[in-house]
Amino acid sequence: DVFNAPVQDHLAGILWMVLAGFLFVAVTVTVRHLGSDMPAVEAAFIRYLFGLLMLAPLFFRIRWRQLTRQRLGIYSLRGLAHGLAVMLWFYAMARIPIAEVTAIGYTTPIFTAIGAVILFQERIHARRILAIIVGFFGTLIILRPGIISIETGTIAQLIAAPCFAISFLLTKKLTRIADSGEILVMLSIFCTLTLLPGALMQWRTPELSELGWLLLVAVFATAGHYALTRSIAHAPLTVTQPFSFLQLVWAILFGYTLFAEVPDIWVCIGGGTIVAAVSYLTHREAIAARKRDSQPAAAVT
Repeated sequence: DVFNAPVQDHLAGILWMVLAGFLFVAVTVTVRHLGSDMPAVEAAFIRYLFGLLMLAPLFFRIRWRQLTRQRLGIYSLRGLAHGLAVMLWFYAMARIPIAEVTAIGYTTPIFTAIGAVILFQERIHARRILAIIVGFFGTLIILRPGIISIETGTIAQLIAAPCFAISFLLTKKLTRIADSGEILVMLSIFCTLTLLPGALMQWRTPELSELGWLLLVAVFATAGHYALTRSIAHAPLTVTQPFSFLQLVWAILFGYTLFAEVPDIWVCIGGGTIVAAVSYLTHREAIAARKRDSQPAAAVT
């Protein structure tokens, strides 16, 4: 059981999560630099196409004949959710500050908790309800509806968050039946297929420099997804999730240093509120998991 894994495994999971967070911030910075001239769906498609080409050597390691219809169904559903999320994220990243994108992205664990109830019929505990309410309040602080106009980039990121949550939940399910390499390859295949129709409809011949930046995005993102998958495989989400919050710190630093984006105080307060909600949730989930693990041992004595 991953909850009873050695301390070294938990430490490895934490380090993989920290690395994944840094790589995803690198993706954010690169996409921000790329700008909004290219349609978001085309940029996302090219990014995943590059990622697919980079993963080509792993194709020979996959046992294609052992892919069941059920597993392919999970891969296709994850690809659909993740492809939509990435397209919306590309759109948001080119239009609103890095810190705001990152802060709203922290609602993903909240949606993950909700999704665990809907998809896996998990019981909804009071701690989850409280975290969801506080997280929602933090989102309202960032958005301030009725006080400021909500931009389309903000709406796109709000829709992307639950889509990423679905992908996250399905990844956790897949780590129990497939290895990291197969999961990564299948994500690239199905995301590429998901984004292809929209990319063709809005296609604009990319400039050479744009292709170069998107190749860099693919390198960072592919490495980030591998690190995230390894983190999930090594340790429970309740152990690793809090360390993903370092992304907000890096996002603010990079946004200010590279793009002169002065962090909005309300984004910081709202982001901190969401972080507090998710931190509380992960802490309570860890305590509950330890209690569940100790019950059989107590019954035997």
